Amino acid sequence: MNFLISANTDIGTLKKTNQDSVLIKKIHTCQGEMVFAVLCDGMGGLEKGEVASAAVVRAFEQWVNTELPLLCGQVLEEKKIRTDWELIIKEMNREITEYGKQQGICLGTTVVVFLITQIRYFALNVGDSRLYELTDTALRQLTTDHTFVGREVAMGRMTPEDARKDRRRNVLLQCVGASEVVYPEFLFGTPVSESVYLLCSDGFRHEISSDEMIQALKPSVLIKKQAMDETTTSLIELLKQRGERDNITAALVRVL
Repeated sequence: MNFLISANTDIGTLKKTNQDSVLIKKIHTCQGEMVFAVLCDGMGGLEKGEVASAAVVRAFEQWVNTELPLLCGQVLEEKKIRTDWELIIKEMNREITEYGKQQGICLGTTVVVFLITQIRYFALNVGDSRLYELTDTALRQLTTDHTFVGREVAMGRMTPEDARKDRRRNVLLQCVGASEVVYPEFLFGTPVSESVYLLCSDGFRHEISSDEMIQALKPSVLIKKQAMDETTTSLIELLKQRGERDNITAALVRVL
């Protein structure tokens, strides 16, 4: 199994600062090629969101560079990944909270993390940045939004369509740095061959339909890295034309 990767981020049409942060990289190991990606959306309504998002990305990048190589000589276990990533989230929540107190500001960030190997994938999310799985005919959201409207939909008190239009759609139930306790959600699964995995901030999905996303990002279209780069650039421009004012960020993993 081989992978193509791509990432793109844009400040958008309104914000003075891009508070999103993203990292995606291939990793060559004795177990074959892997891909690691992390995407964070600094809290748009809070100060210094870019500081929080960049700090979380750096923390996970350090784990990839120092801890992951030590694990690749053995079978990657869900328990070990969960333990390591939970510690990172807990520590970053503490550090960002402390930084905010020292600076007299409130800041925080969402986070979605994705590690895909030859036989398994591992994912984590806090907040409303998403992980999707795309085939040529289907789009599946793998993560759960930790938002007010997400909770209402899960409880059957709101339809997904109502949630898309609700003015409270950006109200988070938790994020790293602005919640007293953070409960990251974990997801483990088997990679689908000839598929695309998409990590994105909420700015990438508000002004596009599921059908449009499938048509633009389906595996049969994204057969080369250049196509992946050009497609995300085109989609970002389309979203801005449609009135998206938030920062816009996406990372793609194409499974060959």
